[in-house]
Amino acid sequence: MATHSVLTRHPRLSARRMRRLGDFAARFERSRTGLVLTFLAATALTGFAVLAWPPYMPWAAYSLIVVGAGLFLEPLPLLVVYAGVAADIVVVGGVLGDRKTATVGTIVVTFLLMVLMMWLARARSEVGLVGVKGESMLVDMRDRLRAQGELPPLPPTWGAEVALESAYGDRFAGDFVVATRSTDGRTLEIALVDVSGKGRNAGTRSLLLSGALGGLLGEMNECGFLRSANNHLLRLRWPEGFATAVHVAVDLVDGTFSIGYAGHPAAAQFSAGSGRWVMLQGGRGPLLGVIDDADFPREEGMLRRGDALVLYSDGVIEARDTALVDGIDRMLGRAESYVTKGFEGLAQRLCDQAAAGHGDDRAVVTIWRR
Repeated sequence: MATHSVLTRHPRLSARRMRRLGDFAARFERSRTGLVLTFLAATALTGFAVLAWPPYMPWAAYSLIVVGAGLFLEPLPLLVVYAGVAADIVVVGGVLGDRKTATVGTIVVTFLLMVLMMWLARARSEVGLVGVKGESMLVDMRDRLRAQGELPPLPPTWGAEVALESAYGDRFAGDFVVATRSTDGRTLEIALVDVSGKGRNAGTRSLLLSGALGGLLGEMNECGFLRSANNHLLRLRWPEGFATAVHVAVDLVDGTFSIGYAGHPAAAQFSAGSGRWVMLQGGRGPLLGVIDDADFPREEGMLRRGDALVLYSDGVIEARDTALVDGIDRMLGRAESYVTKGFEGLAQRLCDQAAAGHGDDRAVVTIWRR
């Protein structure tokens, strides 16, 4: 009913859209048909070459067609091409007879390769991607995730760094960072989020969640960010739908900050006045995506000249054979050595020397006032 009323009110617009859709479908159909004909022609040429030069043309030449068609065709057109390849091999093998051996073995190996490529083509078609577009899309999504974690430019009196490392060197991780600076330039907001799972298993969830939280950051008031993130995660209804997060908002003029936690480890602060690292209170909010209408109390603090703040994920301090307290002491000991050198490079060093090693995702954010 709604669609019909829109078409009735805007006949020209709907007709134009229909023509565009029709043109797109026609181009797509022509390109797909062209690919099928191209691969079939390549199959015929390969068969002719094998017949003409049996000693020099291997049966493996058909494998190039099998793999190429599997990369660029959907399952149904691919089946047409593979039928042509199989028929060509059988005909050529029958004509050559004893002049070219291993015909049966070639058919078996080629058939197994066809099955493998059909499985890959079907997996690609389920997400609507053919060819190498799937990989390029994932690379683009990964780069966008990394870009969201890039910190905005800061005043000369401030510094900040982000370090992200995934478990076992995977390109996708369950830890991510989103950051923004207010339009007036006064407030810096950073959220470090740890999605349940690790490596590529959590990577897809972190990709989806990072876009939503990146949109919320800076648009909500400081107290409402974690509450809105929790409500969003509840609406997603993931089977493993929880995450931990720490969110900090720093006033770049007077150095005051407000920090809140959602089941996340407490941040560490260095005080230049005392020359010591101390752990903030933290840990008072529940996990994201678990409790409806949860409250996330916040802690206030101050960063004076020479002070620093470190946010981190649990992979930095947790290990199977190490107590949590020992992991925290280990992290603060590494941070202690950077006090006299300045805080540049501290985030990456804490990631590289994390208690979990390379077996878990790690993320560290450092903020300091010069």
